[in-house]
Amino acid sequence: MTSIKAPDLPRRERKPDWIRVKAPTSAGFAATRALMRSKSLTTVCEEAACPNIGECWSKKHATVMILGDTCTRACAFCNVKTGMPRAVDPMEPQNVADAAVQMGLEHIVITSVDRDDLPDGGAGQFVKVIEAVRRASPVTTIEILTPDFRNKHERAVEAIVAARPDVYNHNLETVPRLYPTIRPGARYYASLRLLEAVKKLDPSIFTKSGVMLGLGEERLEVHQVMDDMRSAGIDFLTMGQYLQPTPRHAKVRDFVTPAAFDAYAAIARAKGFLLVASSPLTRSSYHAGDDFAKMRAAREAQLARA
Repeated sequence: MTSIKAPDLPRRERKPDWIRVKAPTSAGFAATRALMRSKSLTTVCEEAACPNIGECWSKKHATVMILGDTCTRACAFCNVKTGMPRAVDPMEPQNVADAAVQMGLEHIVITSVDRDDLPDGGAGQFVKVIEAVRRASPVTTIEILTPDFRNKHERAVEAIVAARPDVYNHNLETVPRLYPTIRPGARYYASLRLLEAVKKLDPSIFTKSGVMLGLGEERLEVHQVMDDMRSAGIDFLTMGQYLQPTPRHAKVRDFVTPAAFDAYAAIARAKGFLLVASSPLTRSSYHAGDDFAKMRAAREAQLARA
């Protein structure tokens, strides 16, 4: 009898020592997970397989992902599932606010899947969540990480800015040349215009954006992205190592060394960003509360020098 050998799956490159993290086991991690489950909330920490989940959840820090767990896009780097999303949960804004109160959050990060199926791209739900958190916990500062609201970003941004989040984040993710393969449903310059629009509508709102390294980008391309961000008035740049979630996703082209991340950070600071977070494990909402305090202090110092 002839045996049939299963096809070999593509092997992922072994991670270097500086990118490895311990599996989450703490009581704080378990408590955060239990709270998210009790409120029927989704977190990007789990859905995107973030390497920092153990550290963040042990400190009761979590990034809430609203509008469900199913995305209408299929980006080559992202671990969130793709398909037809469910109806928007009307209880979600209050559940997020309740979680913020129970966790005693000084700073909350709210993100979402892409919802191209909705007339407003989901902007209305962002507004409702911001308003619910403001009512329940006025002292909590609010950071949002939105999708690009493809073909509807002007009205979406106007509505969200009117709700006055403290930080508006939208990630460019990679350099323009790689968009067709890495972020095919998005457009680089549309994302830049979205962030520029936030600043024009309300200059007091901090803007933030991030890129992943290790996808095959060239050094000068990264420098150009920094220049584009500064032209759009972006305050805070985050840079982290791309990690392949599964063998089906885009491959890691190279593991960028901590020294290289430090070099990029020095260049970004020289270009005028208020704050730069650049390391292999940096993610959009990693240490977001501490970084918000640093960014606010940096602006105050800048204004004092003016």
